[in-house]
Amino acid sequence: MNILEFLYDHTVFKIIKLSPSRTKIKYFRKLGMKIGQNCTLNTMSLSTEPFLIEIGNDVSIASGTQFITHDGSVRCFKDEIQGGIFGKIKIGNNVNIGINCIIIYNTVIGDNCIIGAGSVVRGRFPDNSVIFGNPAKVVYRMGIQKMIFRNSHGFVKTNNLTHKESMNLVKKHFGIE
Repeated sequence: MNILEFLYDHTVFKIIKLSPSRTKIKYFRKLGMKIGQNCTLNTMSLSTEPFLIEIGNDVSIASGTQFITHDGSVRCFKDEIQGGIFGKIKIGNNVNIGINCIIIYNTVIGDNCIIGAGSVVRGRFPDNSVIFGNPAKVVYRMGIQKMIFRNSHGFVKTNNLTHKESMNLVKKHFGIE
């Protein structure tokens, strides 16, 4: 790659990073990543093998989340092991991945899951799970999380409201004028 190609790729990457989710999705699909319908991607942190990542429908991925599809530490044995370790990442349908998570190769996340912010996720996780921690583990089932949300002091019904209406309702809920 010459310097002009590098600068072009770098510029394209910067523009896409600042673009809306649909532009990021289009870009990632071009790189071979499988992404379902109605997804929101607010991250640009992928390993060099985006074609090893598969994301289902209705998935939301917060900013700062990283997808790691290979293990660079094999370099410690570069004279003995002359190759690399790679693995797929598969995210099911209706999954929410919180901010600053790390999803490591050979991970399968089932349908209807929540991944808590800052989690380091590796392994197989069943449908309808709430997963968080480092290392991430199933903490409880989605039914429990739904009950927690409904009983939270911070719960405010904002569906079908404009952003301005939502903010006004949240301010009112917390007594902010």
